[in-house]
Amino acid sequence: MAAVVILGNGDGHAGRRALTPDEADRLAITRFRNYQAGGRAMTISVPGTAGTLVISGSIDYRGKRGYGVVHGTGRDTSSDGLIEWTSTTVLVRPMPDAPATAPAAPPASGWYGRPLRTAGSSLDSSLAIALGLGSDRPDNAELLPQNGAAWTGRAEVRGHQADVMTGPDARTKAGTSGTVRYWIGADGTMYRVQATVASEPQPVVIDFDTHRYVPVRPVPGTTPTR
Repeated sequence: MAAVVILGNGDGHAGRRALTPDEADRLAITRFRNYQAGGRAMTISVPGTAGTLVISGSIDYRGKRGYGVVHGTGRDTSSDGLIEWTSTTVLVRPMPDAPATAPAAPPASGWYGRPLRTAGSSLDSSLAIALGLGSDRPDNAELLPQNGAAWTGRAEVRGHQADVMTGPDARTKAGTSGTVRYWIGADGTMYRVQATVASEPQPVVIDFDTHRYVPVRPVPGTTPTR
């Protein structure tokens, strides 16, 4: 039996081995768990040469829409403000004095819209990855190991013990340039995701349940995605 290691730094690197049937089953249902929950609260840390962008908010995995507040870390406040996005569109509302949490109801004005870029933007790649972490059906557990999924260790995430697994090769998925790592609990709950993006050497980190989930409301004047 492979050794189980709980690492003090929480990165889950303990070696690589094939998934057990139970681990494959949990990896197969982890995105479906997000869909079943309806939505999840999350914090997305987006790397960049000018510093990190931190998005604190929620994603509605049934409505396929995310919403939150953006703060820069180690950079100026020019990118701070509110953000709402779908798989095709990004709406931003600049706010030099952005609040710690996004208001439950998005403001009615001050928004600027643009298409979500499929390449060349670590922010947009991160938004696309986060939105893709929900699915209305489980993945095929038997195919996951054949496509490169593996177990790499154990770690604790905010008091939860999790197995760290790499997903299937993600180079064909929007914004990613390599495998995606999942921190998954005993019941298949997703606690953290780390993914490399083509535009940055450092990975995107998405942490779940970092704050209370607030249902996502469309920006006034936009059409809900269903």
